[in-house]
Amino acid sequence: MSEGKRFARGLVVGKFCPLHRGHMLVIDTALDLCREVLVISYTLPGFPSCERSAREAWLAALYPGVDRLVIDEASLALLCVARGIDSLPFPANDAPDAEQRAFTAWLCASVCGVTVDAVFTSEDYGDGFAAAMSAHFDEPVAHVCVDRARNLVPTSGSAIRANPHAHRAFLAPAVYAHFVERVCLLGGESSGKTTLATALADRLGTVMVPEVGRARWEEQGGCLGYPDMRTIAADQVALEERLAGQARRWLICDGSALTSACYSQADYGRIDPVLGALAGRPYAHTFVCAPDFPFVQDGTRRDAAFRERQHRWYLARLGAAGTVYTVLRGPLEARIEQACALLAGG
Repeated sequence: MSEGKRFARGLVVGKFCPLHRGHMLVIDTALDLCREVLVISYTLPGFPSCERSAREAWLAALYPGVDRLVIDEASLALLCVARGIDSLPFPANDAPDAEQRAFTAWLCASVCGVTVDAVFTSEDYGDGFAAAMSAHFDEPVAHVCVDRARNLVPTSGSAIRANPHAHRAFLAPAVYAHFVERVCLLGGESSGKTTLATALADRLGTVMVPEVGRARWEEQGGCLGYPDMRTIAADQVALEERLAGQARRWLICDGSALTSACYSQADYGRIDPVLGALAGRPYAHTFVCAPDFPFVQDGTRRDAAFRERQHRWYLARLGAAGTVYTVLRGPLEARIEQACALLAGG
C-alpha cells in the first residue's frame, strides 16, 4: 500500500455472517487510512450459509490484496500445530469483552506475527477495544469509528440472515451469489428444457444460464471431441458462478455438467474423471423434462429413440447419486406452474 497514510497497520475484526456493505465500508475506510490492513473473522457458534470457507471466499474475492485470517475452531487448531504454538480457548460470541480482546490480540501477535496501531469498528465497544489492544501491544492503538449510526449502510448481519433476498442491495454480488438457489433443468433433446428454462426465469424475474454445450457445438460447426466434454462442463459451472450474483433468489440452469457427461457417455463410452466430479455438483432443485410430446427435429438433434435413452440415463444417474428430483410433464404452462409451486414451497 502507498506511503503517506495515517496509520501503519489497521485491524478490522468481525463475524462477517454474512459479509455485507457495512463491513465493506469499515474495511474500505481502513484501506484508505492504513498502509496495511489485517482482517480477522471468527464466530462461535457459526451461522448457516456463513461457514468459514464462505467467509474466506468472500474476502478473497472482494479484497484479494488484504491480509486476512478467517478461522473456526478446527482451522485454528491446525494453524497452531503447524506453527508449534499453544492455542488460547476459542471464545464464544457471548464471551466477555476481555476474553474476546485477549484472543484477538493473541491472534495478531502469535498467529499473524504483527501488531496494529488502529482498530476500525462501527460499534460502541471500539474505544475499549482499542484501549485493550494498546495494553496488549504496549503501544498506542487508535480507534476509528465508521458509520456508528448506520446512516450510510442501514442493515445488520442478523437482518440479512433472516432474509438475504430482501436485503440483496446490502450484499456484493460475490456474497449474494452464495444465497442464490441453483435450479437445474435436465432433459433429452426436444424435451422442452430450454424453452422451460427461459420461461421459468422470466416468470421468476431472474437469470437463466444458457447451455454452454449447445453454443459450443454451433461455434465449432458441430465438431466436438472427447476433450471438449470436460471443457464444456467446466465452462458451464464457471458461467453459473458468474451469473449467480445477478440472479434473484433462484438461478435457472439450462442443463449442467451432467449434460456433458451424458453426451460423453453416449458418444465416447467414457466420462473424464474431472467431468464426472463436476457432474456431481449439487443443486437446490433438479427438474427433469419428460419426453411426453412429439419429437421435433430442428436439424441438430438425433431422434426420438435417443431422447428416450437420454431421459432414462438422467433418471438412473440421479437415482444412483441419491439426488432428489422432479419430473415435469405436460404442456409448458403446466410445467411452469408445477416448478414454481415446488420452488415456492422449498
